[in-house]
Amino acid sequence: MNRRRALALVVVAALTYTGLTFCWFTLPAYLPTIRTELGLSGTEAGLVAGAVPLTYVPLSILSGLAVDRVGAGRSLAVGLALVGVAQVARAFAPGFPTLLGATVLLGVGGTAITFGLPKLVSTLFPADEAGLPSSLYLLGASAGTASAYALGRPVLGPMLGGWRALFLWSGVAALAYALAWALVARGAVPTAETDGRFDRDSLGRDLRAVFASRPLRLVVVLGVVYLSVIHGLQGWLPTVLEARGLGSDAAGRTTSLLVAANAAGVLAVPALADRYGARRAAVVACGAAVTLGVSGIVTGGLGPALLAGVVFAGLGVGGLSPLVRAIPPELDGIGSRLTGVAVGVVFAGGEVGGFLGPVVVGALYDATGSYAAGLGLLAAAGVAAVGAGLRLRV
Repeated sequence: MNRRRALALVVVAALTYTGLTFCWFTLPAYLPTIRTELGLSGTEAGLVAGAVPLTYVPLSILSGLAVDRVGAGRSLAVGLALVGVAQVARAFAPGFPTLLGATVLLGVGGTAITFGLPKLVSTLFPADEAGLPSSLYLLGASAGTASAYALGRPVLGPMLGGWRALFLWSGVAALAYALAWALVARGAVPTAETDGRFDRDSLGRDLRAVFASRPLRLVVVLGVVYLSVIHGLQGWLPTVLEARGLGSDAAGRTTSLLVAANAAGVLAVPALADRYGARRAAVVACGAAVTLGVSGIVTGGLGPALLAGVVFAGLGVGGLSPLVRAIPPELDGIGSRLTGVAVGVVFAGGEVGGFLGPVVVGALYDATGSYAAGLGLLAAAGVAAVGAGLRLRV
């Protein structure tokens, strides 16, 4: 397959990520309304906002092993189908338990998409050319997130009749695209190098190879930082801004600025890092940007410092996002064959932070009456990324 056709296939596959993130983040976009209608406490709202990351913690390694065995094409189709079913179920949730359960199911489908796309890229491209295609599918993810805030809450939700109708029809759309992708993938996705066996010896051998990689442990630290900050901010920033007196539409647009800056980081950072052979420096710079950006959000009120903080934080986490996916395939002992499980290990550890980010912000708000303490912890996470980057040799 030539490069142009391979890139086109990645773009088509990236829309599965768009569907995942749109369905995922329609809930945070509508969180103040849902919290009031269903009577959720701050802790319950944080649990729902963090339920998808929490799902990744126990399932990431198993999902990565499965993706390495069944291939990227089927993984993406099944994953998006589960997302669609979960989003429809959330549309009819009468209270916290049902909403939480459906959101966990959405996370199960999300793991197949999150690890299926790096597997697809490693199948189509050599490791040193993975930066651009990784950026493409992550831009698809950013497009879904931005649309949830900029279109889902202020435009589509009111037009369709509220958050329940929005959840219903976005779930139906996800199911339709899952079927479309399955038809495309059947004839277009090449067969990758896989070990199709699911026996204990085969699974254990792959896990031992991945856990033996010391550089991968540093990538796990980066995954914790990236996921705790992005989920913490995307889950709570609209609510934080509304608590400061900003209207819901303006809060949604400001959160869309975070997503736009994230997209800029996704596109620019890996391309520059690959061009100049500077992935280590890129990791350090992204960690510093996270710390500066979140600090600006904490202290910036509703003025220019807030907007600058949102941009810096978005650029920082946006740059880390493709790097934690692009680095594992080039590590010794990993390669294309173990990309799925390697990225799964990164996310198994990383999503502990992804879960705790939103939950800690909500719990500390309940305890202190302020969002400053929780956001301060997210700012400190950037320092950890700087430390890991200085030790990483890539």
